Amino acid sequence: MSNDVNYKEITQKGLWSNNAALVQLLGLCPLLAVSSTVVNALGLGLATLIVLMISNIVVSLIRHQVSDAIRLPAFVMIIASAVTCTELLMKAFTYELYLILGIFIPLIVTNCAVLGRADAFASKNKLLPAAVDGFMMGMGFMLVLIAVGAVRELLGTGHLFADMHLIFGESARSWQLNIFGASYPNVIFALLPPGAFIVVGFLIAGKNYIDAQLKQRMQAKKESTPKGSKRVRTTGSVV
Repeated sequence: MSNDVNYKEITQKGLWSNNAALVQLLGLCPLLAVSSTVVNALGLGLATLIVLMISNIVVSLIRHQVSDAIRLPAFVMIIASAVTCTELLMKAFTYELYLILGIFIPLIVTNCAVLGRADAFASKNKLLPAAVDGFMMGMGFMLVLIAVGAVRELLGTGHLFADMHLIFGESARSWQLNIFGASYPNVIFALLPPGAFIVVGFLIAGKNYIDAQLKQRMQAKKESTPKGSKRVRTTGSVV
């Protein structure tokens, strides 16, 4: 790949045009199963982001030393090691959240978005672009997780940011916002997997609508731009 790396394009692809959850539709299992609350979504999103960055960095560093015959097994071992390190960190600092997320932390190893970025981008680029790509792809995935978690938590329980102390400590207990009050009838459907499917579907539809509107505006702008008039050079006198 060319040495001229467009970091703006990497950012735009990771956060929007090539978002792992909304465009590539990868990592849907944890996205649908874990995103019942903001704190759960944030915890899994941060774990995935860390794994993406570590795996991209290491794959970029060894890209010239690994042959094609063992490339994919090597990438899987790197990702598994990164997941293990992340899992140990969560056990040490956010143990209660780790118990809530359960099996979905080790399952990051099987997330196609992580292996896909290692194979498609990190193995072909230098360290810094690979690190930025991992960060942006992880950030895009985490933002979708948080958006789904916020909608499901709000519709399901009527409040937001409950149990944030599981990540940020006891001072975060006061962050909970009771949006609809104590009399709100909880919509349990929003907290179940079918509710997650519906929320993700609306997010994908919203993104497609925004992309279509932007495309129409760009097309209208091109059509409204007047073409340059031709200039005719004359010599001599005009009668």
